[in-house]
Amino acid sequence: MSNQKLKLIECPRDAMQGIHDFIDCDLKADYINSLLQVGFDTIDFGSFVSPKAIPQMKDTAEVLSKLDLDNTQSKLLAIVANMRGANDASQHKEIDYLGYPFSISETFQLRNTNATIEESLERVMQIQDLCGKTDKELVIYISMGFGNPYGDEWNVEICQKWVDKLAEIGIKIMALSDTIGVANPGSISYLFSNLIPPYPNVEFGAHLHTRPDAWENKVLAAYNSGCRRFDSTISGYGGCPMAKDDLTGNMPTENLLYYFDKNEIETGIDHGAFIRSLAISNKVFL
Repeated sequence: MSNQKLKLIECPRDAMQGIHDFIDCDLKADYINSLLQVGFDTIDFGSFVSPKAIPQMKDTAEVLSKLDLDNTQSKLLAIVANMRGANDASQHKEIDYLGYPFSISETFQLRNTNATIEESLERVMQIQDLCGKTDKELVIYISMGFGNPYGDEWNVEICQKWVDKLAEIGIKIMALSDTIGVANPGSISYLFSNLIPPYPNVEFGAHLHTRPDAWENKVLAAYNSGCRRFDSTISGYGGCPMAKDDLTGNMPTENLLYYFDKNEIETGIDHGAFIRSLAISNKVFL
């Protein structure tokens, strides 16, 4: 089992991106500034993607300019879907990580990034090269990692094949994404327990979407299988707008904190600062 330190990644970008009404830039910045004081390892704060695809994120660069990074240990992650977005994001020295959604469902990869899986792997190699030149690190989200609704073939061997290819080109952080909430404790345990041991130098994460009654066994399965990196959003807001219309919410951050506190697992979270962020979230997600 992994002895890595637990890393909690708060994902306000994921929570906000599917909301139809535009959230004011200052309110976004106030919310993310509050999250920067909580003690999360990383804040997935925005994305450099087409404003036609995700209009809510069109002001990511402006939001970034309003963030106070002087008194925080948290790092910043921005999602990109192609080289244009990667080039835009890499101009900002404040950003530590570029995140790229790499789907092992051909249908979803085309839908989400307008590229086949093979084209997407080439894109990953180009972005990885850019990260090396601009002092960033690439985080790969293996979307549809636990199954997909499109009829594409899915099994653990397919997931393993793409993890092997990504590891070969030097990807050091991969988050398995349950993009539509189909993961169950059995599939979570099976995937992490088979993927983590062969790659001691790769950090595997869990980006789980869940319904309110199913979250705890998913966390237990991931943690007991060696996963030490967890993505979540306050109150479980969000879901992938490119997946399908009835969004399955993100893993609620407060549920993760409850679970880890109950099991006396150190999170590094300032609970007072978390409660302040929770209050601001009520203004963001009306």
